[in-house]
Amino acid sequence: MASVSINYVELPATNIAATKKFFSEAFDWRFVDYGPDYASFLGAGLDGGFYTSELSATTAQGSVLVVLYSPKLEQAQQSVEEAGGTVIKPIFEFPGGRRFHFTCPSGNEYAVWSE
Repeated sequence: MASVSINYVELPATNIAATKKFFSEAFDWRFVDYGPDYASFLGAGLDGGFYTSELSATTAQGSVLVVLYSPKLEQAQQSVEEAGGTVIKPIFEFPGGRRFHFTCPSGNEYAVWSE
């Protein structure tokens, strides 16, 4: 069987401009626009893109949870809040580390973890 790995992820965005602004400010991600309905992101550890959609991705709706990593969890949570994200689960412990969950301006849920 051929080796297969995750190479790229595409996420919905109800507002691509606001989503790009948020991730740029919160995490210093970079973007390349491919027309008004798609923007790829770079500098996130795994490349991907945001496409225009009226839907958002949350675990309550059965979506995959994109989990980011930061060695400075409190600073990451502060950056999320300052950039306009909404913390929906403040920092908590789980087996293996600590994390928090947030939503971006497009309503997608993410988590950030640290040891």
